Amino acid sequence: MLAACKTAEEIETLARDGHELLMKVEQSSKPVVAAIMGTCMGGGLEVALSCQHRIAIADSKTVLSTPEVLLGILPGAGGTQRLPRLIGLTEALPLILTGKNVPAQKAKKIGLVDQTVPPIGPGNKPAPEGNLEYLEEIAIIAARDLAAGKIKRTKKTGLVQKITDMVKDTQQFRNFVYKTARKGVMAQTHGLYPAPLKIIDVVAAGQDNGIEAGYEAEIKAFGELAMTPHSRALMGLFHGQVHCKKNHFGTPQKPVETVSILGAGLMGAGVAEVSIQKMNVILKDMNLAGLARGEQQVYKGLDKQRKRKKITSFERDTIMSRMSGQVDYTNFKECDMVIEAVFEDINIKHKVIKEVEAVIPDHCIFASNTSAIPITEIAKASKRPEKVIGMHYFSPVDKMQLLEIITTDKTSKDTAASAVDVGLRQGKLCIVVKDGPGFYTTRILGPMMSEAIRVLQEGFGPKELDKAATSFGWPVGVVTLVDEVGIDVAVHVQDFLGKAFGERFAGGNPAVLRDMVAAGFMGRKAGKGCFVYEGGKSKSREVNTAAEELLKKYALEPKGADSVSDIQMRLASRFINEAVYCLQDGILRDPVEGDMGAVFGLGFPPFHGGPFRFVDTYGADKLVADMQRFQEIYGPEFAPCQLLQDHAKSTKKFHPAK
Repeated sequence: MLAACKTAEEIETLARDGHELLMKVEQSSKPVVAAIMGTCMGGGLEVALSCQHRIAIADSKTVLSTPEVLLGILPGAGGTQRLPRLIGLTEALPLILTGKNVPAQKAKKIGLVDQTVPPIGPGNKPAPEGNLEYLEEIAIIAARDLAAGKIKRTKKTGLVQKITDMVKDTQQFRNFVYKTARKGVMAQTHGLYPAPLKIIDVVAAGQDNGIEAGYEAEIKAFGELAMTPHSRALMGLFHGQVHCKKNHFGTPQKPVETVSILGAGLMGAGVAEVSIQKMNVILKDMNLAGLARGEQQVYKGLDKQRKRKKITSFERDTIMSRMSGQVDYTNFKECDMVIEAVFEDINIKHKVIKEVEAVIPDHCIFASNTSAIPITEIAKASKRPEKVIGMHYFSPVDKMQLLEIITTDKTSKDTAASAVDVGLRQGKLCIVVKDGPGFYTTRILGPMMSEAIRVLQEGFGPKELDKAATSFGWPVGVVTLVDEVGIDVAVHVQDFLGKAFGERFAGGNPAVLRDMVAAGFMGRKAGKGCFVYEGGKSKSREVNTAAEELLKKYALEPKGADSVSDIQMRLASRFINEAVYCLQDGILRDPVEGDMGAVFGLGFPPFHGGPFRFVDTYGADKLVADMQRFQEIYGPEFAPCQLLQDHAKSTKKFHPAK
């Protein structure tokens, strides 16, 4: 609906209509009760807030939230005004600013719902249907009690609470809350997202000047924010998530019930943790010590969920019982899929695939969690290349949403369907790309990393370069990213991609990273990289002076394009250009998956919407002009690809308006 609007005034009209409707609900002479089961978010919660009473089923699926900020807007049907008045400013503002989900029991505790009812188990009807009928019965009783005056709409408060409320109602206290909130927003967003700051202003308008002023401020802000490029980009990502949560290859012939994971290191154990909720897992390692570390990692992940009350101790132990650990190939005949997470060496992977194929059933799929080695090369050791596929997970696996699935010319459609099905059951956003060096995500990161090395050689300090990257919108600085990935890994990938793509991946001198590895500066895991990590902590870290001295050996004279904005565009343009190359080369199926992969796999600034949406918003002609200017200074690595040039010469968009 919002996407179809062309002006802020059109959107304001929609918001005003919503306000009038919910005002009628709120002022109804007949009591209106909101019965909540499952997700109650956004406009749904605003409807509930306008009701005189709210009842929720107290199960893990029932959550309440105001996620509008994640779309670059704010609650537009009175939510910024009703929520603070219901639960208080200090409780409401963080919820509106973060879009955080509130479970039913917590909602009852903070006053967001008036009553919770426990779910009933399955009986004559399935549990969901029975729960819904039960909830409806309770809601009808509550409505009758409200009408009869048996339920009071105002709660009695004690003396301490009255004094606390009086303090919180002072202008001085409210100003402190607004100031603290703005400080937190700026620390997290660097002021790059307009919605959070506007939310604080709108809430303040209602708190300081009365609810009518607040409603009017909300309507105006809703219209303004919905027309910003930030909102359009974030809404594009939302639709992209919907796209990536569908299996475009159809239903697999045999759903995966048992998955075996080779390697119990950080990646292998991470894959096991996200798989065990929906599938049986066999975790295999070379030795018992490695296996024990992997099993402990999975247990800690589940226990963290237990501590956060997402699951019970019984559920944790039940889930854990679905995993068996071993150091041989026993029971692999029961596997439907094998995911290898062994060392990035083609010879090791060939050895593994031969061993596995000797013990697995014919229908079993072999998936490689490689980040760069072409799946076609790995499949050369297989007797059944149609059953071989790439499944590239991102670390930490339990937190990173993206799964990059890689198909070869020989991968069957059913194999792809099974891989996507497994990824979706693991809770991942799945993009499917064609095979090639670096696939999509590793490939597009390569040129930017090479450019970052050159910037360091030109005398830009690691902290300054990180600040330039984060002020553009990257969640972490580019130098920090190299340290996190591992400088030894970066060397391996840069050498591999450099051989594959030649001068297009040129930039900084690769010897810089090789010398750092030789000196033992391999990044955070080694305690030292470009930065020094004391006690494993990454905050307040200092620059590694020894690495700086090493850089001086490869110092370059700046050539003029060295302002902060130029450096930001040098890094971004090489990243974006390679993404467009991937679409041009057929690695990507469409720009949507390209944007999703860049944002959710590599942290491309979400408010830009991904590299392809960035081109649409910034302008292909402007980007090509920037790159041609850099090309004159630095060389052919900045040459814009043909598809980008074609868009610059026309009015074509990667994401045409619908």
